[in-house]
Amino acid sequence: QLQLVESGGASVQSGGSLRLSCALSGTGLYTIGWFRQAPGKEREGIASIVSSGTSTAYADSVKGRFTISRDNAKNMAFLQMNSLKPEDTAVYYCAAGTYYTGHYPEPGEFDYWGQGTQVTVSS
Repeated sequence: QLQLVESGGASVQSGGSLRLSCALSGTGLYTIGWFRQAPGKEREGIASIVSSGTSTAYADSVKGRFTISRDNAKNMAFLQMNSLKPEDTAVYYCAAGTYYTGHYPEPGEFDYWGQGTQVTVSS
């Protein structure tokens, strides 16, 4: 059973930056996805990275501002978020799955989920 734990969420002002971390415990290499869910909205897939780290995909809403990366030696994944906007406010989740599709992630493609970390961006 794979377990994921996110960290790094905080309250920041518009234009600021945050780096979210996702610690993975368990064996195997998986595609990692980052998702977010704002109050009253559906969970949105924003970035994914293949198990080797050689390919990434982003939703248009974050492209050019967010960067997904991973360190397989440390069983960690990251989401660097720059130029944050109030509309980025949400609970952010990392997830692991078997397949990499090459497009922004969909929740149904992922089997394991973290508990989420809150990001709040004020104007």
